Amino acid sequence: MQQVRIHTKLTLLARCRAWYHSFRGAKLGRNVIIDRSARLLRYPSLITLGDNVIIKSGSHVCPCNEKAFVRIGANTTIGFNTLIYASSGIDIGEDCMIAPFVHLVDSDHGIERSQKMNQQPNQTTPIRIGSDVWVGAHAVILRGVTIGDGAIIAASAVVRKDVKPYDIVGGVPAKVIGKRS
Repeated sequence: MQQVRIHTKLTLLARCRAWYHSFRGAKLGRNVIIDRSARLLRYPSLITLGDNVIIKSGSHVCPCNEKAFVRIGANTTIGFNTLIYASSGIDIGEDCMIAPFVHLVDSDHGIERSQKMNQQPNQTTPIRIGSDVWVGAHAVILRGVTIGDGAIIAASAVVRKDVKPYDIVGGVPAKVIGKRS
């Protein structure tokens, strides 16, 4: 059993926080734990959390507009201070471990010289993370990336290209450094 699940209990306060976010429109499975300073932002009705999901303190889960979505599968843990911002969509599978300080952002800005950066439109492409994936601390996953089932993303990796199932990637930019056996 995952260490965080052993030490994270479904308390009355945790149940109250889950009820509050359900009241705001979030779709929550059974036994969801959202720590006290974790935030479901902007459009909570576009957030779906499967059974036994844990979202640790300081994390943000945010569909940034009325067409975006965030789905997190059952038995997945989102580590402390992780930021998940979807302008299109972010889909995380079941049984994943997302370590602290991970950033998942499915958009970036245009870079044309003829226009000021802050006036350029967002470019968005969904992020998809398979099941049984481990994302190490401080990793960054950029728009349009698909991570296959069972993959491992090393700490501090910057992932800008798809990752095949069971590959282990690391570095900036991330590249294959091994394969799960």
